[in-house]
Amino acid sequence: MKASERSMLPSCPAGSNPPGFRRPGTRPLPVNVDARRTPRPMTDPKTPQDLLAQRRRRLQGIVGRSLRIPSAEGAPQLTEERRRHLLGEVQELYWNDLEWENVTEEERMEGGPIPELTFPGVLAYVRGLLLTEVRPDSRAGPSPRPQVVEAFATFLAERLLELEERARQAGGEEADRAALERRMTDGLLDRVLMTYHGIEAEDAGVLDAG
Repeated sequence: MKASERSMLPSCPAGSNPPGFRRPGTRPLPVNVDARRTPRPMTDPKTPQDLLAQRRRRLQGIVGRSLRIPSAEGAPQLTEERRRHLLGEVQELYWNDLEWENVTEEERMEGGPIPELTFPGVLAYVRGLLLTEVRPDSRAGPSPRPQVVEAFATFLAERLLELEERARQAGGEEADRAALERRMTDGLLDRVLMTYHGIEAEDAGVLDAG
């Protein structure tokens, strides 16, 4: 990533993981949420929008209230060029974190990889895109971009459907890799939606029905 592009990344609050490529040895604390084991709706989604709607209904049922929708009110107008740039940045982080895990198997634990450990850069970037407050010494005000996070969630939903199809049709190692990438992406989508809707881990409880 060029220095000029890195300067365009959204600011993150002090103490959070900065957006960027994974550095070996950096291990954020996991959140006790295991969406992979929670039963999915019986009807298989046919489109990314169907999949997102199912996930949101599931989250709403777990927290027992309507989901909060973040607002971009007060932020400068987002141009289409800028939107594509921000979306491309978070997608690049996804591919890098995913490839790092495929190469090193660094974060795999019993039961499968944990999204907070596998995708630290992605989740930090998503939090930055949704910031509504900045540090007092910040030279710029908050500039939340929930529309970019929504577009990224759609990208992840598309990716899940593609990986599911590949896992069914491929064989051998290719099918195994597709299945693993699907599990990792599946958990990441839940975390992105939780962050988007302002759901904390303690609010959602443990998404584990056995």
